[in-house]
Amino acid sequence: MIFEPHNYQRYAIDRIVSDPYLGLFLDMGLGKTVITLTAINELRYHRWAVVRCLVVAPKKVAEATWAAEAAKWEHLQHLRIVPVLGSAAKRLRALNTPGDIWVINRENIPWLVDYYRNAWPFDMVVLDESSSFKNSQSKRFKALKLVRPRISRLVELTGTPAPNGLEDLWAQIYLLDGGARLGRTVSSYREAFFTEDRAYPGQQYRTYSPQAGADGRIREAISDICVSMKAEDYLTLPDYIEDIVPVSLDDKAKKAYQELERDMLLQVDDQTVTAGTAAVLNGKLLQLCSGAVYDGNGVAAEVHNCKIEAFLEVVEQLHGEHALVFYWFQHERDRLLAALEKSGLRVRVYQGAADEQVWNAGEVDLLLAHPASCGYGLNLQAGGHHIIWYGYPNWALEIYQQANKRLHRQGQQYPVIAHHLVVQGGMDEAVVAALHDKGDCQEALMQALKARIRHVQKMM
Repeated sequence: MIFEPHNYQRYAIDRIVSDPYLGLFLDMGLGKTVITLTAINELRYHRWAVVRCLVVAPKKVAEATWAAEAAKWEHLQHLRIVPVLGSAAKRLRALNTPGDIWVINRENIPWLVDYYRNAWPFDMVVLDESSSFKNSQSKRFKALKLVRPRISRLVELTGTPAPNGLEDLWAQIYLLDGGARLGRTVSSYREAFFTEDRAYPGQQYRTYSPQAGADGRIREAISDICVSMKAEDYLTLPDYIEDIVPVSLDDKAKKAYQELERDMLLQVDDQTVTAGTAAVLNGKLLQLCSGAVYDGNGVAAEVHNCKIEAFLEVVEQLHGEHALVFYWFQHERDRLLAALEKSGLRVRVYQGAADEQVWNAGEVDLLLAHPASCGYGLNLQAGGHHIIWYGYPNWALEIYQQANKRLHRQGQQYPVIAHHLVVQGGMDEAVVAALHDKGDCQEALMQALKARIRHVQKMM
């Protein structure tokens, strides 16, 4: 695919290339990954300004998103992206694999710093979701702080740099400028911009409130090294944006998926795939992608949590933005509710008018809904502008389109961003491709199933 950057994307690329230290605060869906990869490619292969680049990201993002994005665009397909994941032995092997960009999950940053110590080899570091470094007492922040003098280029990417308030900014900005703008310590930052709240009996921790005008003073102080872009300010194309979130299965889950897929597909000869059998097969494979599958007694047997983990990372990156979450199978709903039980978020399952009212009133963080229950005329646009597709309808293009229209309709004040969780190499890919093609979905999926059956037979 040919990349033709929008004006705001070209501006962001130029800033990464020209500024050695930059905070790029982009809303989800604005293309921060392709922007950053394009800038890295320019620095690495056209300006010889970068030798080794490290991307630090949430685990599921590290597994698939960066490599999938590079493979998607023609000008980036030559980039060698190496995931540094898994056991210590696998990580060490990856670090010694030739490449351009090494991608590691944020939990392993202390291990990486300890491994290299004074021989830190990465001259450029990208923090994907830099707000995960907002705690100056965290091990990941302290580890990165140790090697910060050896990093000649640092890019921070996030949609919400201060999800819990202005205090969250100090650690992130410190990694960019060493304390030049907001103070060399968090204490000096608080003294300059905050007032300590009056303690009350039993209070265990000090709390602080921003001084009058602190927001403006902080913005002015960091304006030269931070670029803030909100979707509603920069998007000039249609206000419905699709964000494909690739989900990579771990080795155990991949093996289980492949075995179950093979057993099911071999039960049907490629000459006898009918609409009925295709519906059953497709449903089973979609369940597998989501992480569980119904057995003969109607009990959901769990296979993996990879998609659940990716979902939780997407929710984390929303930083409090509300989202309408679509599931297809009941076990998807049940597993999502279980995963969110201790999140502290206000979660609700759509069942009727009362749920519509509280969602539109802004009193729900995540509204789980079956797309068939959100039909014509339902107005949910006041409650949020993010959609997360966890499960997908079986061939039902009209249901898929109508579900998206619950937010993408008259009265919506912001661009609607639909995040599609897609298992790489799974049936998800065929379903999403068919739905996006807007052609004969049933025929497309039957052909996809026949192709997978032939593939399985060749592997026997």
